[in-house]
Amino acid sequence: MSSKSRVRKHKAPAISPLLRALTHSRSAHAPVTEAMILQCYAALDAFQRGHGSRDLHITLSRHLLVSQELAGLGLGEDALDDIQRGHAAMVHLDEREQRTGAWTLSSDEYAQLCTSLAILDGQLSAASLSEIASAQARMIEGLMRSARTKAIAEAVL
Repeated sequence: MSSKSRVRKHKAPAISPLLRALTHSRSAHAPVTEAMILQCYAALDAFQRGHGSRDLHITLSRHLLVSQELAGLGLGEDALDDIQRGHAAMVHLDEREQRTGAWTLSSDEYAQLCTSLAILDGQLSAASLSEIASAQARMIEGLMRSARTKAIAEAVL
């Protein structure tokens, strides 16, 4: 006879009903998404003017990773190449800063980032807060996996 109980245990929901309702509420949606896109455009403007920083670079890069994750969830998946070109522009920006000490964008990089941010803006408008939270969680998991892999590689060397 099996020692496992055939009665299912009642699990509490992962989030409260109020929080679940908020994740599907459009009134809660706008302030969150507007703040996200405003951070991105403020960072882009700072880089365009040569006043960027490591913190702004991280902020903009993470938002582009969220955009990539939203594409993976089916929101703007046809624009994934443009999102990845935005990532490439951020990599070039970082490399240039390390070489020259200046946070400056070329006109092509600026245009590509504008395209990537327009895509993110559309994704944020179409996504629910639940989908945005899921994309952010997946982005963080990816960063943590990358950091672990890097730490293991450095430990081996």
